[in-house]
Formats: sequence, C-alpha cells, structure tokens
Amino acid sequence: MSFPLIIAEKPDQGAKLAAPFPHKKKKGYIEISSNQTFPEGAYLTWAVGHLCELIPPEEYDPKWKKWSLNTLPILPESFHYKVKRDKWNQFKIIKDLLNQPLVDEVIMAGDAEREGEAIIRIILKQAKNRKPMKRLWISSLTEKAVIHGFQNLLNEDETRSIYFEAMSRACADWLIGMNASRVYTLLLQQKGINDVFSTGRVQTPTLALIVEREKEIEQFKSEPFWEVKATFQMDQKKYEGIWHLDQETRISTQEKADAIADFCKGKKARVMDIQKERKEFHPPYLYNLSALQAMANKLFKFPPKKTLDIAQKLYVRGIISYPRSDSSFVTKEEAEMFPEILKQIGEMNAYKDYFPLPNQSIIDNKRYVNPKKVTDHYAIIPTEQVVDPSRLEKDEQRIYDLIIKRLIAAHYEKSIFDYTTIHTIVEERATFVSKGKQMIQEGWRKVLHQTDDKKDEDQLLPVLLKDETGIVKQSRVKEGKTQPPKRYTEGQLITLMKTAGKFTSDAELQSILKKTEGLGTEATRAGIITVLKDRKYIEVTKNLVYATKKGILLIDSIGKSILASPEMTAKWEKRLQEIGEGQASPAIFMEQAKKLSMKLIDDAKSAEGQWTFSEDLLEEISHFTSKKQGRKHAKAKLGACKKCDGSIVEKGNFYGCTNYQKTKCDFTISKKILGKTISQKNISKLLKDGKTELIKGFKKEERNFDAYLEWDQERQKIQFLFPTK
Repeated sequence: MSFPLIIAEKPDQGAKLAAPFPHKKKKGYIEISSNQTFPEGAYLTWAVGHLCELIPPEEYDPKWKKWSLNTLPILPESFHYKVKRDKWNQFKIIKDLLNQPLVDEVIMAGDAEREGEAIIRIILKQAKNRKPMKRLWISSLTEKAVIHGFQNLLNEDETRSIYFEAMSRACADWLIGMNASRVYTLLLQQKGINDVFSTGRVQTPTLALIVEREKEIEQFKSEPFWEVKATFQMDQKKYEGIWHLDQETRISTQEKADAIADFCKGKKARVMDIQKERKEFHPPYLYNLSALQAMANKLFKFPPKKTLDIAQKLYVRGIISYPRSDSSFVTKEEAEMFPEILKQIGEMNAYKDYFPLPNQSIIDNKRYVNPKKVTDHYAIIPTEQVVDPSRLEKDEQRIYDLIIKRLIAAHYEKSIFDYTTIHTIVEERATFVSKGKQMIQEGWRKVLHQTDDKKDEDQLLPVLLKDETGIVKQSRVKEGKTQPPKRYTEGQLITLMKTAGKFTSDAELQSILKKTEGLGTEATRAGIITVLKDRKYIEVTKNLVYATKKGILLIDSIGKSILASPEMTAKWEKRLQEIGEGQASPAIFMEQAKKLSMKLIDDAKSAEGQWTFSEDLLEEISHFTSKKQGRKHAKAKLGACKKCDGSIVEKGNFYGCTNYQKTKCDFTISKKILGKTISQKNISKLLKDGKTELIKGFKKEERNFDAYLEWDQERQKIQFLFPTK
C-alpha cells in the first residue's frame, strides 16, 4: 500500500486524471479518496507548463550581463534551473505536498514525451525530492486509458534517458542561442543596425529556407510564351488538345504560334495514338501532427499553432489521442477498438452516409497497423469517447471531423482511375496531345473528396479509336508568362521543415535528416514558426510566408555558416535520439555543443569583414528599429515640396509636406510602391533633380520591372520613367 503524489503537466490534464476516481478539489491540488486503484487515496497536483527555467548568463557570472564581444563565448561549467517568479505559488504547493509524511511515492504524469518528462523531473529536482518515482505513460485521457495507465505504471528508470535527451537539447540550444544571438547582434550594431538578432539551432535554418525562396522570387525574370490549342470534331465527338513537340508545349514566339494555329484551322485530323494507364490510390495514412497541421492550413488557413492548440483541447476533452505524435500508425491494441468507435460514429447524421463500411476491420492492414512504426505515440485518432461534432465549437468541429474522416477512409477500398492520353495529328504534320481521366472505383474518395483532393481540371474524353479521323473545328493561340516559384503557405512550411533533408546533397545527412524527421519535432515546429513571426523575420499575409528585410539581413550575414544549414540540426538530432535511447553520453554531447558555440563565434567574426549591405536596406531596418524602440527623432527635411514652400519629411508609411496642418498641402509619396520601399535618399534626389536613381524590382501582376520615379510638373504627379535600351 502507498499514498502517492501525482504531478500532472497542466491543471486541465490534472482534472482529467482525477475524473475516474472519487475526489475533492482543493487550492492548487486534488485529493483523491480511497478506491480500487489507490486503496489509500492520493494527492494530485500540477505544474502550469514550464514552472522552471534555465538561469540567465549573469547568474553564472556577472560579467555576462553586459552584451560585449569581449565576454564571448558564454560557457557555463554546468547548467542550473530556477522557479519562474510568476509560478512560485504553484511550486510551493507541489513542494509542501511532496514533504507531507503521508506521501511515500511520486507519480510523474506529464505528457508522455520528452518535454513532459523534463518539466516534472526538473520540478522534483528543484524541490529536492528524495522519494521513489514512477511514470504514468498514456496516449489518451479517456477514463479507461487513465485507469489502465495508473494500474500499469512504468519504473522511473524506464524513461530517465528521455529526460537526459530533453535536458541536453534545452541546454545545448541555450548555448547556441546565447552565443550566436549575441555575436551577430553585436557585429551588426557595429554596422549601424541597432536591433536584437535572435538565432537558434532550428529557427535559423528554417528561416534560411524561407529567405532562399524569397530571393528566388525576387530574382525571377518572367518570360512570355505561347501555346496553340485546338478543338477536334470526330463525327459527333468533341475534345481539346494542345500542340506539342518533343513533350514541350510552349512556343517562344507569337509569330510561330500564329502560323501553327492558322495552318491547323479546318484541316483534317487523325487520332494517331491512344494510351491508357490504370492507377490505384490507397487511402491516405492516419494523421500525425504535421499532416494534420498541413491539411488544416490548406483547407481552413489555420496557422499550425492554432491547429495544435485545438487538437490539444480535443485531447484534454478525451475525444482524440495525444496530438503531438510523429507516427501515422497504430498497434493492434488500438485497432481492436476501431469497430466500437466506428459504430458510434456511424450512428451520427454527419457520417451515416459512409456506412456500412467496405472493410469492417483493418487490424491486419500494415498500412495502418504496424507496431514497429509506432514511436512514443500512435497516430492521432478519435477515442472511444466519441462526441457529436455538432456539439463542438466550429473550429474544434473542423479538426475533429478531419480526424474522424481519416479513420473512416482507412476502412474503404482503393480509389481507381484510368488515365488516357490521346495524340492527334493534323495533316500528318502538327501533333496535339489531350489528357483525361475516368474514375473506375470511387473508393475512399467518397469520404475525403471534399477535403484531400486537388481541384480536378482533367477533361472527360470521348471514346475514340486509333486512326479515327475528323477536322480541326477551332484553333487558337493562348499567351502566357513563366511564373516565379510560389511562396510557401504555413502548412507547406511545416511539411518543408519535416522534409528538410532533401535540401542537402550530402547522402549521409539526407539519411540522418530523414530518420530524425528534418528540422524540429512534431511538438516544436509550430512554435518555431511563431518565433520567426514574433522576431519579425517573417510575415504571413493571406496564408503566404514572406521573409522580411530583417530576416534576409540575418541570413545574408550568417552566409555559409553551419548555423543556417540543416547539417547541424541533423547531427544533433541523431545524437539526441541516441541519448534518448540510452546509447550516447549527455556529457560528451554538451562538450561538443560548447566547441560548436566557439566555432560559430569565430565564423561570425571572420565573415563580418565581407559584409556589404545596401543603403536602402540599412535605412529601412534602422527606421523600423527606431520606430519599434519608440525613439523620437526630429524629422529630417528631405527637400522642398513640389507644390508649396513647405518641406518634405517622413510621415509613417508615406512622405508628406510640413505645411499640411497650415495649408492642407496634399503632396504625398507612398513609402512603398509596387512592392519596393522608396528610400529617403531617393526621395531627396527626386525633389532635387526631378527623378530618383534607377530602382530595380518593381512588381506588377507577377511581372518585375526596373524604372526611375520622375516628377511630372505639368500633371503634378509621380510617374515611372523607363530606362532606354
């Protein structure tokens, strides 16, 4: 018999863990009465997330308080935690309960993963716990799962290695963050940029990928092309095709395209070849967190963090399994529960049309049931505590519906399509290709056709025979332009981080990154994107991710340093996994992290001599920094107003006349024109000489162009002046 103290990670999880047992709520804890699982009763309390934090540099050594190149690197001999000031009351409750003579055992009940392990163990270390510990390890918060978990506790040493992994990760990231952030901030200050530049082992290589795409878009030069499309009439059958030569459909000149179109009009056409290919598509895998975040972003434009927050709420309600899972598989134990879960789902109006299911069980289907591919947690699935989605808030309903439908679809047959390619030749000279598809078996698309499918633009082709003849009913030329690479959405960014290995040519690193799931973990990726937003390195507009000038400046400064490469994360994640599996030494890993910190400082100092930044970029970032820090400067007069005797000064998002208050002079110039920021230097030149310097990269309708800005005195307005060739 024992009287345990159970420590959960958060209050709402604590309430769920107490729910199956008779209990009374107290201030900061719950008292569980005697029951079959706890014959003597128990106390249950909780952290409030991270109750403790690593102490700041100055608490190791006072000289580290001041940011100075002379005091780098910052390398504590050992790392220490302290209780957060605003969490002290809850820590005291935990410590007082821990010291109760009645308590003779501690049950660690944080989330069943690295971070949950570390949160509870750090609290116990700060409280100087000497009592024996056990571990609750569950993947859902249903009453059945909770009772089963408490009746099958793990020994403390079974999960100790993942605590070492979490600690190694946190301390090494602290080292890299503190040293790299300070050295780049201080060196950039010497260039006149007074801002703080945060860096990190995961956030910086992620930012580098975004900046790389930003530059690809900026440097892209759109080129025109033309295509020839024809409508064929074969007896009573009509279909369309596009001219092609050697698989290429784009024509470089309009003259050639017009000539082909004119040649084909009304001419004889023959079906030269018909190719058919049958493709079978298996139902998609069950969701892991990254896949769920990507789909919710695609369908609902949810930021990844919002999806995680909603999934966490559904988990705490007990209606889905643990959301921070990186697995898309379940074990047979979970698969045995599916028939009962699906029976409840099938009785709901929202899903009854999908029942009866083609497959009553998938327990022997290794696409879904594969214990070898289940890591700490299995896929995100609905639990046996099924609720009607209509009872949930709208956004919760959307996420719950996605998870339910994925499980239903897994019990459906394959989706089968026939893909047809027809080659039609005109007057035995000009060849056209037509593509279409026909659904042979709907299968799982009956369930997911409104969620997972891309828009289907393939035409439905008539039944044709080889050598069948007809005429070209119509031929026309369509003009197009090559398009720059598309910006990432937030959902695509999550997927990009997960698959970061494909961005390195090193075969060994590709293999490591694939095994370690790329940049970050399922639990941290959404937070990394949030950090990049908060640091003003990226902006998200209409779900598209843009790198800011500040983000570009940092990545340009870091250059080819390993800090911006997935390489460091790959090697670290491999070693951290080995620590978590008890196969590597945390102490050796931390020594390597200290050496890397020193190398990053040396890299930055060596690169600083080659840094060159445009005046426009420095001016824009300096202005942003001054505005952010609330500095009040006398507004510099940039030149004489073109409409009155006033002066032009900067006014937030535009340049305007100082006489506005007196005479309502309406002379203004927007600070940003067609995507380009107009610098103070160029405004001064415009006011003095009548035109700016040549400004490169104006953007209009996916087209980039270079131009001067010129003042038209007669029309009293700004206009573009294009350079003469």
